[in-house]
Amino acid sequence: MSPSGGWAVKKAGSSKATSTHVTQADAVKAATKIAQNQKTEVYIHGRDGRIRERNSFGNDPHPPKG
Repeated sequence: MSPSGGWAVKKAGSSKATSTHVTQADAVKAATKIAQNQKTEVYIHGRDGRIRERNSFGNDPHPPKG
């Protein structure tokens, strides 16, 4: 979460938010779109800061079979 109480989308290693959103769902949508465009990964954190979910949109060294 951002200090203003919304949900922040940040690039790894950056302290500045790329964008902020009222809901976590909106932040996840925005982060997913960026990750798809840049062929990177998106990490979704919960309120406690722990990683809840992770999705890869790039060169996954272990793609699922089938």
